[in-house]
Amino acid sequence: MQESSQGAVGKRVADHVYGHVAALGCWPNALRARIEQAAALARVTSGLHFNVVKMHALGEQLSLLAYDDFDDAPFPTLNKSWRINLATGTVVYRDYTDSRNPPILHRKELLLPPDDPRIPSYAALTQIAEALGLFDDPSRIGFREQWLTRIATQGYALQGGEFIPVANVEFDTGMPAAVLAGPVQRHLTALSRANLSAPVQALWRHGLISPERTFFDYGCGKGDDVRTLCANSVDANGWDPHFRPEAELRAADTVNLGFVINVIEDPDERVKALRGAYGCANGVLAVAAMLASQQPPDGRVHGDGYLTSRNTFQKYFTQAQLRDFIEHVLDESAIAVGPGVFFVFKDKGLEQRFLQRRYGARAAHALQGTWLRMARVARVPKPTREREHQPSREEAFIASHQTELHALWLAHVELGRPPVPDELDPDVVERLGAGRAWAKLCRLAMDAFENEPRERAARQKYQDLLVFAALQQFGKRQPYRHLDGSLQRDIRYHFGDYQTLQQTAKSLLLELSRPERLHAACVEASERGLGWLEDSHSLQLHTQLVPKLPALLRIYIACATVLVGDIGDFDLVKIHIRSGKVTLLKYEDFDGTPLPRLLQRVKVKLRELDLDLFDYGSATYPCPLLYFKSRFMNEECAHYPEQVEFEAECEHLGLLTPGADEPSAADFFAKLSARRWEVDGYRLVRSRDTPNLDAPCGRYLTYRQFIECGETQQRTGLSNLPRQPDTYTALHELAVHVLDPVIDYFGMIELTYGFCSAELARVIPGRIDPRLDQHAGHELNRRDKPICERLGAACDFLVTEEDMEEVALWVAANTPFDRLYFYGKDRPIHVSYSATPARQFVRMVTNATGVRIPRIDRSVAIFGVPAA
Repeated sequence: MQESSQGAVGKRVADHVYGHVAALGCWPNALRARIEQAAALARVTSGLHFNVVKMHALGEQLSLLAYDDFDDAPFPTLNKSWRINLATGTVVYRDYTDSRNPPILHRKELLLPPDDPRIPSYAALTQIAEALGLFDDPSRIGFREQWLTRIATQGYALQGGEFIPVANVEFDTGMPAAVLAGPVQRHLTALSRANLSAPVQALWRHGLISPERTFFDYGCGKGDDVRTLCANSVDANGWDPHFRPEAELRAADTVNLGFVINVIEDPDERVKALRGAYGCANGVLAVAAMLASQQPPDGRVHGDGYLTSRNTFQKYFTQAQLRDFIEHVLDESAIAVGPGVFFVFKDKGLEQRFLQRRYGARAAHALQGTWLRMARVARVPKPTREREHQPSREEAFIASHQTELHALWLAHVELGRPPVPDELDPDVVERLGAGRAWAKLCRLAMDAFENEPRERAARQKYQDLLVFAALQQFGKRQPYRHLDGSLQRDIRYHFGDYQTLQQTAKSLLLELSRPERLHAACVEASERGLGWLEDSHSLQLHTQLVPKLPALLRIYIACATVLVGDIGDFDLVKIHIRSGKVTLLKYEDFDGTPLPRLLQRVKVKLRELDLDLFDYGSATYPCPLLYFKSRFMNEECAHYPEQVEFEAECEHLGLLTPGADEPSAADFFAKLSARRWEVDGYRLVRSRDTPNLDAPCGRYLTYRQFIECGETQQRTGLSNLPRQPDTYTALHELAVHVLDPVIDYFGMIELTYGFCSAELARVIPGRIDPRLDQHAGHELNRRDKPICERLGAACDFLVTEEDMEEVALWVAANTPFDRLYFYGKDRPIHVSYSATPARQFVRMVTNATGVRIPRIDRSVAIFGVPAA
């Protein structure tokens, strides 16, 4: 795949390449031909049905992806995908339209051709996300819910295409602000936090909060930031005029003025607060305020801000206005560290160290000069008031009854139909106006909020009613008059009358005997991400997804429950399309592990009205592992992103291969151990055990051969054993990535020098530089620091009757080595491997005085890089 995707413009993730259709003109002709072939198989058109192409690591597979609103959405969601295997001509289609947690796309600019005019704006958003630390764990942000959670934990919310700092939560009382008496209630804006606020997170991220630095929160609200920092051994204190008025205003190394100036309605008091906070700062002051977004603000105009229904005030700044206000008041440079968050340094040495870490010394000097020039000319702009829009009566009603209309909309989503007044809180109905036309109120609520959740709820309710009516056929059917009033309203709304519902359900029951209808329903479910479809044989899925299945399949499974009982005790259900069977499977800790063990399997034979029970866990029937668990889940299930990541890592390491025979649990864990890996939760981590010295290290060598080779070790008989498990792992990686390929090509090698412990190094003749000698692996010195800072592992080897220069050149061109030292055509070569390979080919040459000195040879073709 690396060769086939070479030259393709796009975003690279592992061995995959993503490209927007606008960039395909820059791709090699061979790749474009594959895309055309794939589109023909899927019967879709570039630009019309899909806008992104993903070339898979396997050269014969690619995906055509349709992202929603690629141009304008900051992080577009995936709507549809077609995965095509060109070798087999098969197409797997997935529709994410109804998914509550679809995949999302980051870094859009990387998918575009280099001259695309959209790149600067997309890249700017990416830079902000990087600065906020949102991409620190990229394996956990690929789906919408996890992404929004990540943004929230960093103290922000995504509104439109902007990251808005979360400062305050407003709860609308439904009463106009004009009728509320009393002064502005600033303290009501204080927010109870589960995470550190955005400015405090920024200070922590940049090393400006630590146990060695004092911290003071000026306007700390309820004090959640202070309590969290104290719990992490930080000397933190705070003051607030409402919640902590008795606290002492004190100086500190780091001071935070977080979301204070935006809730003060008096401009003079704003200035006083900013100057007061800066006066407490010995080192740095963080200032944060609410930013104006593309959404219209709540409340009515009051001064230069808005007054909410609770008599709280909000002043919304732009990023430039906030910077100008800070610099004008303090006459100091304000450094932006995120949307709505600025640092002002009183300690200029600390400022320079901050800038050097952030930009590098030269960039810091240039940027500092720019900020100083801006500070001298900055002025606070005078607020301008645009001509107010006169809303219609309907718009005014919607604006003043947002809470009540939202409650009406929520009831519609919950019921799958418009509610009646009796199904709402009486207070809500009264505030809406009991005398108003109810149908019109429902329409206003539907127009004011999003349609898609309502439509999805209506489809689900329709299916639920069909299942209910079909299962009634197995017992005594209740008369319509005995049904609950809400259920009667459901039936009338979706079917018109009870008889129509019963007839539709009976027709559906008759279709259970038609395999082609079951197959079509299974295909529909699979395309919606509800289960793993095995050709026309079966559909297997997590039991929590069953309520989302098409009604026909839910009824089919419900028939099995008549014999076996509630399926809630099981984890997976398998629908056999043609044999009239349903299989239920129970696993040990299904949600808690990526490889759950099968405990019980129940096969329900619907045609015979019987079942077979199989228990696992004995010597005769050991518990098999469930591989590729994500196939039977979807993105709405717990731990789905982690599961997908785990399986991708297993595939990348060659531990599992889709479509191949699945190993037994014993064989899998033996293979895992041999490759120096362990399962830790949903991650693969390096093994911490000490292997047997005679265990294989790679395909051809053992650990003993690396440890007991070399003249000095054999002469002294020192045990020379590694103490660190990571050293054994490094030797294994050296063998797998470098030595095994050499042996495959040239035949068996002779190790002349391998691992070198500190004890062995002390008796080796000549000088050894511990910092550079990778023969030490990952061993530690007396200060618990690595002996060799390069880490990895190294060895010297010889191939009998081979020109070692030819061997060295082959190693350089065909393996991902770290450093290689060539001493002569008949001398052993030194080669190392590490996780961060330098790819250096070094020739040891003799100078005029007869001393060997290293010379990097840049003319040698290096693995993946042609010769210069």
